[in-house]
Amino acid sequence: MLAVIKTGGKQYLVKPGDKIKIEKLDKKDNEEVIFDEVLLLERNKKLSIGTPFVKNATVQAKVLETKKGKKVIAFKYSPKKRYKLTKGHRQFYTLVEIKEIPEV
Repeated sequence: MLAVIKTGGKQYLVKPGDKIKIEKLDKKDNEEVIFDEVLLLERNKKLSIGTPFVKNATVQAKVLETKKGKKVIAFKYSPKKRYKLTKGHRQFYTLVEIKEIPEV
């Protein structure tokens, strides 16, 4: 049982039991989330492709935690101008566990 879901402007291939990092959601820990933008659904070797989404298909998940990711360093430098600029950024993410893909 597989599904391709769309969230946060990205697409993820998921199956029950997977833990994925997605863009930050406004949900609290241990809260249920339902993804209804399912692009592809595979069940019992039968493939359903949406145009753009599969009708009546959902994926249920549970929010595990919301944290900051690793630091990304942006460094600018101009030679012979005494110009150096260093910036750091940490993006928030939400760790989600896929619980089930219900029957349509």
